[in-house]
Amino acid sequence: MTGATARNVANVVLIAAGVAAAYVVVTTPPLRRLAVRGTQWWLGATVPGYLLYVTRRAWMESARAQPVQS
Repeated sequence: MTGATARNVANVVLIAAGVAAAYVVVTTPPLRRLAVRGTQWWLGATVPGYLLYVTRRAWMESARAQPVQS
């Protein structure tokens, strides 16, 4: 078996496992609620952090810019 074939087989197996796990989560109400709560927590923690990072980076980059001389 070549490396490319092994990679393709591994990708198919991982996709099948992901689809099976998603099906179980979607069809089981307690797991679905857990997944929704986890997603809400993740978005609530990462989006504000990302916005803070981007704002700080923009602030620092604007300090390096030379003022426009007329």
